Amino acid sequence: MTVSKNWQIMPKDIFATGPIVPVLVINKVEDALPIAEALLAANVRVLEVTLRTPAALDVISIISKELPEAIIGSGTVTNSHQLQQSIDAGAKFAISPGLTKGLLQAGSEGSIALIPGISSISELMDAADFGYDHLKFFPAEASGGVNAIKSIGGPFPDIKFCPTGGINLKNVRDYLALSNVACCGGSWLVPNSAVENKDWSAITKLANEALAYVK
Repeated sequence: MTVSKNWQIMPKDIFATGPIVPVLVINKVEDALPIAEALLAANVRVLEVTLRTPAALDVISIISKELPEAIIGSGTVTNSHQLQQSIDAGAKFAISPGLTKGLLQAGSEGSIALIPGISSISELMDAADFGYDHLKFFPAEASGGVNAIKSIGGPFPDIKFCPTGGINLKNVRDYLALSNVACCGGSWLVPNSAVENKDWSAITKLANEALAYVK
């Protein structure tokens, strides 16, 4: 079984676009464009908007329409219904925290790339059976962190990861140093305080600092 060749953009291209993927929990639709523009100003183009808020699908839709240079995706996708909602909203990819056979099947038949989440070798093998070779490792720190991903790399050298969960400036370089890690997901680029104060330049500054740090 192989994943869809109909995907608009392939996971390897998403992973290669930048070393840090901001994980965005956006509560208000009016904050969507300023946040996305602040990140684009630092040349952070891949944005993951989690489906954890009622506004999430509208946020994805407006960024997709207004900022075509952004590679906007949906996160926290847990079933085929949410995957279809993400496609309808204009997402270019979807990321799940875990996986089910049903979600893997829906992703393989869908029009946008699915990046399934795993935290165990058994889940990795399920994903690989469906032809997925670009995976999210989540929750990264709680699931063994750098050592776990390094160990998994031995038997599965062709699998590339985007670890997410507990990653910050203190440990991001350790993850990116691994040969099987292409990028890392992080929520620290867009702190709640900056959003509440509408301090969009602070987000650009944090993103620039992070990119300079991991170079």
